[in-house]
Amino acid sequence: MSSFVSLKLPIPDLVSTYSHEIQSEIYNYLNEMDENDKIAYKIALQHLGTSFNIYKSNGFKEWKQKQVR
Repeated sequence: MSSFVSLKLPIPDLVSTYSHEIQSEIYNYLNEMDENDKIAYKIALQHLGTSFNIYKSNGFKEWKQKQVR
């Protein structure tokens, strides 16, 4: 898995508590975001702070469903 630092996005501390597999999925999800998605992600993280959970977010769940197909 590549380093989250390469994404140049803020990463919630909670992500470090997840398994390597989940961290890899989150990395791939963030890596595939377009610029508008990145802006929305940053706003959500800023407004929700520590209560923001990317793994439980609607965007991540929708992305994951598309990966299964």
